Amino acid sequence: MRQITPFALMFCGRREPRVQHLITRLMERYLCIHCHFYQPPRENPWLEAVEIQDSAYPYHDWNERITAECYAPNSAARILDGEGHIIKIANNYSRISFNFGPTLLSWMEDNSPHTYAHILEADQEGQRLFSGHGPALAQAYNHMILPLATRRDKHTQVLWGIRDFERRFRRFPEGMWLPETAVDLETLEVLADLGIAFTILAPHQAHQVRKLNSQRWRNVEGAKIDPTRAYVAHLPSGRSIALFFYDGPISRAVAFEHLLSNGEHFAQRLVSGFSDARRWPQLMHIATDGETYGHHHPHGDMALAYALDYIESRQLARITNYGEYLANHPPTHEVEIISNTSWSCMHGVERWRGDCGCNSGMKPGWTQHWRAPLRQALDWLRDEVKQPTSRRLANICGIPGWLAMSTLP
Repeated sequence: MRQITPFALMFCGRREPRVQHLITRLMERYLCIHCHFYQPPRENPWLEAVEIQDSAYPYHDWNERITAECYAPNSAARILDGEGHIIKIANNYSRISFNFGPTLLSWMEDNSPHTYAHILEADQEGQRLFSGHGPALAQAYNHMILPLATRRDKHTQVLWGIRDFERRFRRFPEGMWLPETAVDLETLEVLADLGIAFTILAPHQAHQVRKLNSQRWRNVEGAKIDPTRAYVAHLPSGRSIALFFYDGPISRAVAFEHLLSNGEHFAQRLVSGFSDARRWPQLMHIATDGETYGHHHPHGDMALAYALDYIESRQLARITNYGEYLANHPPTHEVEIISNTSWSCMHGVERWRGDCGCNSGMKPGWTQHWRAPLRQALDWLRDEVKQPTSRRLANICGIPGWLAMSTLP
């Protein structure tokens, strides 16, 4: 595609209507790359420290190794020219959408303070780039599969995620990442009740869509939803929340098809998600584990930086984030979700409560029959300790026990 600069725009006018139309179409193309960064807590609960993990050699532990391979490089990614010379250093975090698990940031704050500082600075820089909308999103605090939690625990996980985000990023989060994008209507109700404006889901989690104020629904099950616009979900309580459904094929190509082996190819695949047939401001967006960019795929941080620079320098699309796009292009369509679904289990949310067959590196003869009884035991324990711990907490805080129990979600 021929590069068209803003300077050329002055000479289009009425004499070049086709070129003017092309420029208009290009200006309505937006790109957002979301990265979900998370590692489970690795601290020994008795020592409150991460012990040596031999499998992470030559590093002390896996948090340290992944920081060296991914988290730190993405804060200073090198962009090379054709001869291998460094021409730019980019903080990728400022140009993408991202979320970090609160427990991971807590570890990073103590053990990799320079990387941690660059992440916080990136959110400030992103706000300057994207009309006041920072690239950082919050995350439910402990990476809990929220559809399997009680309303009370959903509320706690979302609220703690918000409060942790506010302490670190010094602002209220516009959006929140749901662990494994696991969702049900009650989870969306909690998000909306606590002020979250949007979240991101996989395309197969959409059930049906319709234009606002229309009576006719269109079934989009099987990942048939168009990912290039924002949608609104109207909830039973009367609240609403915006939903973005990422581009599934391109996201999978990044994660599993070695698309990050070449930054230019990555850029071209991203741009291929646009279509001249669409008549609205298109948002091409993908979502993957952030560790893809450097840890799972070595030097993926460089491919990401190159692709963003390639697209922007050639004006193939405008780099944005979800908050900015949503502010400028409110939803024109309503969506209904499929409850109890996630991005990583084809059976919904069964991998966290049953032997559904989803596994990672399972060896012959291994089974996952233990999941159901373990889930049942933990749920039983939760229910048994709810009232005594609430009463004890009420005594510590000087709140009448009946009031504490009555005000709990």
